[in-house]
Amino acid sequence: MRVVSFHRETVKRIRIACSEAFNNTHYMRLFSPLSLLVLLYSCAQKPAATAPPPVQLPVISVVSAPANTYQDFSANLEGTLNVDIRPQVDGYLEKIYVDEGAYVKAGQPLFKINDRVYAEQSNNTRSGLQAAEANMQKAQVEIERLAPLVKNNVVSDLQLKTAQADYEAAKASVSRAKAMAGSASINMGFTLITAPVNGYVGRIPFKTGSLVGKGEAAPLTVLSDVNEIYAYFTMSEPDFIAFKNKYAGSTIEQKIKQVPQVELIMADNSVYAQKGRIEIVEGQFDKTMGGISFRAIFPNPGATVRTGSTGKVRITHTLSSALIIPQEATFEMQDQVFVYAVTDSNKVTRKAIHVLGKTSGYYYVDNGIPAGGKIVLAGTGNLQEGAVITPQLLSADSLLKANPLN
Repeated sequence: MRVVSFHRETVKRIRIACSEAFNNTHYMRLFSPLSLLVLLYSCAQKPAATAPPPVQLPVISVVSAPANTYQDFSANLEGTLNVDIRPQVDGYLEKIYVDEGAYVKAGQPLFKINDRVYAEQSNNTRSGLQAAEANMQKAQVEIERLAPLVKNNVVSDLQLKTAQADYEAAKASVSRAKAMAGSASINMGFTLITAPVNGYVGRIPFKTGSLVGKGEAAPLTVLSDVNEIYAYFTMSEPDFIAFKNKYAGSTIEQKIKQVPQVELIMADNSVYAQKGRIEIVEGQFDKTMGGISFRAIFPNPGATVRTGSTGKVRITHTLSSALIIPQEATFEMQDQVFVYAVTDSNKVTRKAIHVLGKTSGYYYVDNGIPAGGKIVLAGTGNLQEGAVITPQLLSADSLLKANPLN
């Protein structure tokens, strides 16, 4: 610091002397032309600017380790069985036996439609059946009366044939009356709506006294069996190709069996306690969505997950060895991920890396930078290709302890 101060003071004095010499005409006459040129050159010189030292940046060595990568796919959750409860007959809703969200068993009453109209129809058809049966008995008696008379040639057989035809017509009338009575009885039974399966009652949009019927767009309610839950999700074509290449097997069914259990990430980003399995894949790609649908199934004890919920299906893949790169050491350009590698001469050079997977703070990489190679950990935003830095080497182990992989 003393040398720098002395240099600055000397330069200041020379400049003052130059100024006084130029302002004093008598003093200027003492200089020869050559001396004057030397003096002018000396006065014009400025002290050389010193280059700033290389910026100090944290640097770590890339390490490799076994890792678990995962992919998350948005999913819609549904019960394994969802049944629309719809009326089979028209009428006024007389009773609602259950409440929304209640658990019911198969055969349990749900709704009652006013049955007075259908009761009268049932009575009428039963009366018609009785009349038809009476006519058939009458026709049978007529046949029995004419048969011996025809045998003894008292009357012609034409009368007997007519009686037999009347009997057959009466018999058909009985069959028709039975069908009408059966239909009326069925309609009467439809006025009491029972649960076809075990499950939870959904929303009930209708209230007591509402006119309901077969033409309604909305069901009376939806009954859901959620002892197990389905998670439907879609893979893009590149993801599907990568999925097929990860697992052994000659068919998709064989590959699916090799997939480890999957996790369900709920809407609040919590991990569902039960693990599931991928069970089915759709037969073809959806052209409009550009993807193919999968289904995973999860146990649902306590029915904590309900139909209509959303979440994410997480598929985990185990890697025997992967390079671990902190995400803060990376930057993106044109859909590629880069790091700044540090050479032996402390120059930085941009390197593209191939990401296999990630955690909340790290990327798992298989190429682009060798194991043991040094990369800039932070401050990459102001770096340029070929810049020289002063590396501050940090321990990768201490970084992993402070910020674990999972």
